[in-house]
Amino acid sequence: MLWQKNNKSTTEYPDMPQYNEYSTLSEVGVRSATDAFVSDAKLDRDWQALRFHAKPELQEAIKEYAVFRDLLGVTGANIVDLDASQQLTIDSIYTRDSILVSPNGLILCNMGRASRTPEARENAAAYVAFGHKVAGQISAPGTLEGGDFIWLDAQHAAVGLGPRTNAEGVRQLRALLGAAVDLHVVQLPEPDHPDDVLHLMSIISPLDRDLALIYRPFMPPDFVAWLQSLGIALVDVPEEEYPTMGCNVLAIAPRCAIMLENLPQVKNRLEQAGVTIATYKGLEISRKGEGGPTCLTRPLKRI
Repeated sequence: MLWQKNNKSTTEYPDMPQYNEYSTLSEVGVRSATDAFVSDAKLDRDWQALRFHAKPELQEAIKEYAVFRDLLGVTGANIVDLDASQQLTIDSIYTRDSILVSPNGLILCNMGRASRTPEARENAAAYVAFGHKVAGQISAPGTLEGGDFIWLDAQHAAVGLGPRTNAEGVRQLRALLGAAVDLHVVQLPEPDHPDDVLHLMSIISPLDRDLALIYRPFMPPDFVAWLQSLGIALVDVPEEEYPTMGCNVLAIAPRCAIMLENLPQVKNRLEQAGVTIATYKGLEISRKGEGGPTCLTRPLKRI
């Protein structure tokens, strides 16, 4: 069984929202392959410009997404389905990037990829309709993308400084989070191409309060030391499985996670660390667009 209700997150704090990346998923925003990819014509228009590795096959993508969505539902989480929009590109399937959650409300991102700018406004409108409030937004010249931000707990967070999130975006984020949050800034390596993406969540996936999966070659030593000072044990992604998104793993409850299939070494190392794993195929919805399970989801509430 992927998830059991007697995990420590839900028993210790049954009603309190948790600001981290591993407590039990209670509400999550997604946009399906049907509503993001829409049609072959839209895929033809977008996939090369957005540097997908190949054009996704629409019907296969829809099938893959149905499996992935079922895996999200095992916790009983409320799944907020975002609508299709003519204003959005096929990148909109990756709902993590446009919005952050915080104790003060949603933070709307100003995307580092300009073609994705409308996503924050459209996605936030849907979340507000579900009862969420907006705390603020990142404004130009600041840029920030959700894949560059992680909560470790309500007092500790990290943000990646790189091609999609700039120093001004980090400054605005720090002001919105407030002085009570220790925000660690992580310098990210340059991607191979200026239009490619390497988010913070490309190199770390928290899986419990004391466990995270990392790709050590891209981790600055001061970031590793900071994580270890917080009592977080680290599981390393092997070199040969990193290029196929071996570090992109979504916790849906403490030590219960979803990841892409065909990553046997990562799966084995996580299972040795006590993590229960479910996998999905993801060729069309993840690997062609370099967006794994964390990218496909915007966790809105964890408990």
